[in-house]
Amino acid sequence: MKRPIRKSNSDALAIKGVLDKLSIDDLNIKGKRVFIRVDFNVPFDDNLRITDDSRIRSAMPTINYAIDEGARVILASHLGRPKGKPDPRYSLAPVAKRLQRLLDKDVIFAPDCIGPQVEGLISRMKDGDVILLENLRYHAEEEKNDEEFSKNLAHLADFFVNDAFGAAHRAHASTVGIAKILPSAAGFLMKKEIEYLKGVVDNPIRPFAAILGGAKVSGKIGVLEHLEDKVDKVLVGGGMAFTFIKAMGYEVGESLVEADMIETAQRIRKKLKNAGIKFYLPVDCVISQTLEPGAETKIVPTLEIPKGWKALDIGPATVKLFSEALENTKTILWNGPMGVFEIDAFSRGTFSIAQAVADAYALTIVGGGDTDLAVHRAGVSNAISFISTGGGASLQLLEGRELPGLAALTDKALEKT
Repeated sequence: MKRPIRKSNSDALAIKGVLDKLSIDDLNIKGKRVFIRVDFNVPFDDNLRITDDSRIRSAMPTINYAIDEGARVILASHLGRPKGKPDPRYSLAPVAKRLQRLLDKDVIFAPDCIGPQVEGLISRMKDGDVILLENLRYHAEEEKNDEEFSKNLAHLADFFVNDAFGAAHRAHASTVGIAKILPSAAGFLMKKEIEYLKGVVDNPIRPFAAILGGAKVSGKIGVLEHLEDKVDKVLVGGGMAFTFIKAMGYEVGESLVEADMIETAQRIRKKLKNAGIKFYLPVDCVISQTLEPGAETKIVPTLEIPKGWKALDIGPATVKLFSEALENTKTILWNGPMGVFEIDAFSRGTFSIAQAVADAYALTIVGGGDTDLAVHRAGVSNAISFISTGGGASLQLLEGRELPGLAALTDKALEKT
C-alpha cells in the first residue's frame, strides 16, 4: 500500500520566505479590474476538443479567489503559435466553454484581446464577472514585448496578476510589458511554483536526489552546474546518459550522443564525483534498431551495445539501482524521462522510476512537460508532492537564472497596494 507522504516539515522549509514579490492576496481588488495572465495553452485533438485541462484547473485557485473578492476578472492567455494573426485553430473559444463548466458560472468570451469592442465588454462587467480574451498571439506585438501593445493591455485593468508560470521565462507584453505599467503581483500558482522549485533547491531536506533525463545533455547542463553544491545524488537516464557514457570512453552503438558536449559531460561528471556527490548512470538498457512498432528489442549492459543498435530505455537492473538510490532520500527532483516512454516497448523504465518516486518517503517534485505526462500515464500523479506546470520556465529557474515574468512583478518591499 502506498505510504502517506510526510509533508509538514519538508513543505514548510520549501516555502519559507522565497517569494519577494507581491501576491494577489496583497492587493485590494474588490470592484477593481484585474488582468490575470494565465497559461491556458492546452492540447487539442483534431476535432479541436481539449484533451487535457490540467493547466486550466491549475489556475482555478487564483481565479476563484479573485471572483470571491469581488474583482472584475480579465483572463488572458496564448495558445499555440498562430504567428501574429487570427487563426481559428488557435482560438481560445473552446477554453472559455471548459472554464465556464469548471467555474459553474458564465464566462464572457471576447473576440480580441485589445480594442474598442473588448473595452466595451469590460466596461459592462460587474463585480465577480469573468471575461476571457482571445489569443494574445493573434498580435505579433505580444511576443515582441511591444510598448504600445503593452499599454493597450494595461488600459483594460487596474491591477496585473501573473499566474502563468509556464510563460514566465518569456519577456512578452503580457508577462513583462504590462507588469511595468500596472501594480503587479503573482497568482497562487506562480507563487507555489517558485516556492517549491526555488525553495527546495535553495534549502532542501537531505539527502537530496536529482533525477535528470530526456534527450540532450545540453538542455540540463545549467541545472547540473547550479545543483552541484546542493544535491547529494544525481541519477542520469534518457538519451543524455549516453553522452556521459561515451565521454568515459565506451561505445554506445547508435545511441544518441551530443558530440560537442562530450568534453563538458566528462568535466561535469568528474566535478560532481570529486565533490562527493553520488553520480549514477544506467548499467543496462533496452535497445532496438528502430522505433517502429513491433521492432525487435533486447536488454543489454550499457557497455555492450552492439553496432547498429540504439538505447531507447533504461533496463531492469538500472531501475533497481535507481530505486534503491532513492529509498533513503528526503527530497527528490525529477526532470526528464528515462527513455522514449511514448512507445510501449520503451516505457517501462520511465514508469518504474515514476513509481519509485511516488513510493519515496520524501518531498517529490516533478518538472518539465514530458515528465509531467509520464507520471500521469504511470498513474502516480496524485502521489507526487508537486508537479510543475512549466517546462522551459522550470528549467530556467533550476539553473538559477532569472525569470523575466517574475522579475517584472512589484517587489514586496514596496508599500502594499
